[in-house]
Amino acid sequence: MTSNFNLLPTDLPIPKDDGTTNHLQGMKLPNISLKATNGKTINLGEIKGRLVIYCYPMTGQPNVALPKGWDQIPGARGCTPQSCSFRDHYQELQTLGVEVLGLSVQTMEYQKEMADRLHLPFPVVSDVNYEFQKALNMPTFLVEEMTLLKRVTLIVNHGLIEAVHYPIFPSDSDAIWVIDYLKNH
Repeated sequence: MTSNFNLLPTDLPIPKDDGTTNHLQGMKLPNISLKATNGKTINLGEIKGRLVIYCYPMTGQPNVALPKGWDQIPGARGCTPQSCSFRDHYQELQTLGVEVLGLSVQTMEYQKEMADRLHLPFPVVSDVNYEFQKALNMPTFLVEEMTLLKRVTLIVNHGLIEAVHYPIFPSDSDAIWVIDYLKNH
């Protein structure tokens, strides 16, 4: 089975704002250390300056089927286009004074394969033990006995969550939303 994860189907359901991220703005990032695809362990609570953390459910892998009904779950499909959009806009984001970090609950091995395949210039961290998710009460959904993060992007300034992008649709519009926010704030 071969899927092109870079292309979004045109008939995806649009996610609705269910209020599950309303509590996040103004919260402090937790002092949690997570393994990153660059080989480092990153303590999210210690990062200074501005940071964009885009949280996503899971990226697909070549020749591996997506979970049954994946395209019918509002907001699930599009992790690869979202990551590629942040990759493609990474220089502009750095010019605007922010670092970028991807985050999901997938294993480090899974993320390393994806980051290498997509040539991501920024690290992706693994919240495989749900430490970040639990500390911030990040929204999740269940599919095929996997608890996955809903797609949420946080703009953080000196450890405080300044802005929250949710719901995000289509997924590849996220980096543009972040750039627009940064230019206007």
